[in-house]
This record gives sequence, structure tokens and C-alpha cells, in this order.
Amino acid sequence: MDITENLEFKLVEFNSPAQKETIVLRDEILRKPLGLVFTSAQLAKEKDDFHLAGYYEGRIAACAVLQPCEDQKIKMRQVAVYESFQRRGIGQALIKESEKIAIENGYNLMYCSARKTAVPFYKKLGYITVGDEFEEVSIPHFYMEKKLS
Repeated sequence: MDITENLEFKLVEFNSPAQKETIVLRDEILRKPLGLVFTSAQLAKEKDDFHLAGYYEGRIAACAVLQPCEDQKIKMRQVAVYESFQRRGIGQALIKESEKIAIENGYNLMYCSARKTAVPFYKKLGYITVGDEFEEVSIPHFYMEKKLS
């Protein structure tokens, strides 16, 4: 069975209960393993971002934050998939949905700071690395981007 057939993606409103579910997911997958916690100031800065949530059979499974930037660019941030849903195509579907939303809103380039361990995942989806490795939130990252059409 293709698990992605039962996926539903929604843009969720900032500060809504659904968006708060995405924060719990992001915290568990991305922050806690590094000993980090979100501050209210960090979360407040996301007010004007797109908050994408992916649901499998009504339960949140994945999320991403899309941060509008200048020059028709958009930054994909805080991409997270619950561990029980990883390696099942949900992350790829999430990225494709993020790209679709970006295009629909007039953006022509999506970029991210990818964790070094995620570089092969993004490369499979057409992203390229630009520049050298750098450290962010205490771990190695690469700047990656993709032209959207």
C-alpha cells in the first residue's frame, strides 16, 4: 500500500491548534535531540510564514515552514517527519507540496539550510548544494537550492 495516498496537506494558521501541533513535532524531531528549545521570540518571528502540515489518517505526520524572502525566493525551514513515518515517502511528498505552494504564491527559487545528513535526500529531489559546509544549531549544514518552474 502506498502510504502517500492517505496523506493530506494543509496550510495551517499561525498560532492555531494545528500550528501548535507542528511545533510539538518540530520540537521532538529537530530540537530536543540537540538539546534546544524554542523561545517565544523565535516562534513569534514565524507569524508571516506559511505553515504546512501533513496528515496521515487524520494524525499529524510531517510539517515544514516556508519563509518568504526577497527576489521571489522562499526558504524552506523546520522540515520534520515523525520517526514512525520516516522512509515511507512522506518527506518527499511534503517537499513537493511545499514547492507547489511556493509556485502558486509567485516564488521561483526555494532554498534551505540542510543538515549534512539530509543532503542526499534533497539531492534526490533536485536540490543542489551551493558553497561550503557550515555549522548551524551546533551541527553541519549545507545551503541547498532549487529553481522552481
